[in-house]
Amino acid sequence: MENLDYLAKILGVDKMMLEQLDKTMAEKTGKVGILEKVEQENMAVIENILGLLNSNNREASHVKSVLRQTILNHEKQLLSFLEIIEGKNEFEKAAVLAKKIISNSHGLFLKKEKAIEILKKRPSQNLLNFLKASSIDEVLKNYDVMEIFSSLRFIETDQWMHQTFEEAYGGFTPEDFEKREIEIRVLSETWKDVAVKFVAKKHHNVSHLKEFGVIFINPIRENIPGKFLRDFALLMHYCHEIKFYSKLFEHYFSSENFAEKFKSLLRGDVKDIYKIDDSEWLIVQRYLAKDCPKDPRLFLPHVNPESLHWLRGERDLSLFSVNSPGVKVDLKIWHNLDWVGGIFQNGNEHVISFDLEDNAMSLVSFMEGKDEAFNYHQREAMWTKIFSEYAGGEEKMEQLLIENFDKGLIKF
Repeated sequence: MENLDYLAKILGVDKMMLEQLDKTMAEKTGKVGILEKVEQENMAVIENILGLLNSNNREASHVKSVLRQTILNHEKQLLSFLEIIEGKNEFEKAAVLAKKIISNSHGLFLKKEKAIEILKKRPSQNLLNFLKASSIDEVLKNYDVMEIFSSLRFIETDQWMHQTFEEAYGGFTPEDFEKREIEIRVLSETWKDVAVKFVAKKHHNVSHLKEFGVIFINPIRENIPGKFLRDFALLMHYCHEIKFYSKLFEHYFSSENFAEKFKSLLRGDVKDIYKIDDSEWLIVQRYLAKDCPKDPRLFLPHVNPESLHWLRGERDLSLFSVNSPGVKVDLKIWHNLDWVGGIFQNGNEHVISFDLEDNAMSLVSFMEGKDEAFNYHQREAMWTKIFSEYAGGEEKMEQLLIENFDKGLIKF
């Protein structure tokens, strides 16, 4: 199969579009043969990984099974290591481990007193009813403000959250921010029962408050194999996502309309751009495929900052290792696989992702009897990998993203 035919099938796009992209980007950047290089590297990595996994059978069903089993084995390693980590339970131990793995976890975030101002401006009646309190002041005497703010995600309705966002976030200025460390906190048992529906809806027990630099874990144990590694990888991803948004906040401090740009960042706005010129790349801030797999923007050249956060989070996780008597953690086989995907046969063609998160999600689906294979993280990461090659590497890519985020596209 010709190089661009193979890449086109993995990306789900027309080969002629890739040919034109390759020609245009070579003219603009002077970098020739990037798509061929990516294709060859992709194939070489797949051959190496399947060799390391002793998989001579290349049928799609077998490859999926081998990858699922590898996820299962590595999850068992992590859970075994957690037993010797300090903490009252698995959730606290996971938070401690994440802090050990992540480095340089400082950023610019809204001051915590701003959360108090929001709560007083928009007191949540559902929160007061749940805690049997008469006022927000009473609540704040008994609970940490960040825990309260986190709990609003599952205490309040989407309508209330959206209205509060519009009314309370429009007046923030750069002076309302301060530098501090990212917090990873486990919510108390107070919220356990009410958080069950939230976890069921989100399909994971980890979420975050980008503007306050907080990642929170709901203390709800999900006993299906694959869910712990899936959610722990998400926790690592959030650490890098929060740091990236902190850089965006700072970048827009000098903007006249800072508050509106700040709100747009938190909403996750994606520009309604459906046609681009040659040498232009869309910036797609979310995984559009989760909402609409046929969204036209997914089939245009684009770069997804989410892929950058996953690259960094999965790199931290895959390069973390432990090898001591009775304890071993070695996930390095997943290093730099976020963008790797291959086409395998099983009656018909299947695109199989080699990304850690896609495969953890696929394992969960298999254990739940659904047997759905995921590859949307990998597909977006491959676009981001291609963009990075043209841009000149990871750091240059991040710089271009930050400088052009509000425009919704990058032009070479």
